[in-house]
Amino acid sequence: MHQRKDAPVRSDAQRNRERILEVALAELTHSANVPLSTIAKKAGVGQATFYRNFPSREALVLEVYRHEMRQVADAATQLAETREPDRALREWMDYLARFAMAKAGLADAIRQATSAPGNAEKPGHGPVTSAAELLLRANEEAGTIRPGVTGDDFLLAIAGLWQIDPLGDWQPRVNRLLDLVMDGLRAGAPGA
Repeated sequence: MHQRKDAPVRSDAQRNRERILEVALAELTHSANVPLSTIAKKAGVGQATFYRNFPSREALVLEVYRHEMRQVADAATQLAETREPDRALREWMDYLARFAMAKAGLADAIRQATSAPGNAEKPGHGPVTSAAELLLRANEEAGTIRPGVTGDDFLLAIAGLWQIDPLGDWQPRVNRLLDLVMDGLRAGAPGA
């Protein structure tokens, strides 16, 4: 019996998928070459369940990346709804930094998944850019940042995050960098 493509995903199947992604993020951050059987075992799912969700290493790695990017974007929306604009932006920057540190550990796995001929392309950062735009526009309307800063401008300004060693004591350095970026965004703000 085949399930219709547009049928809702059963809650236990969704939990299995989320658990696989969570374990894969942790394991791939430590080693790009972790055996898929190790990920399945630590996620508490059988091989068939694992491969039904992720038919290849590349599919798993790229979905981990997409999943993390969606979570970063969703965090921006939630913060925008529950915080003052400048506080939402700064808290989201912290969230983005944690994402950057986790993604840095996945860099080798992502490179392997996208570099071989015929492999899929690395997903773009559109959701993160859109999330930045949401928070920047809210701050611009509130007069808490300088007008005209785009999501692309913002991502270029914080590009230094990807240069920080995620295995070292990264948090103090990240905080200084993000405070500096936030101060720069506030410079020239109408409400300052």
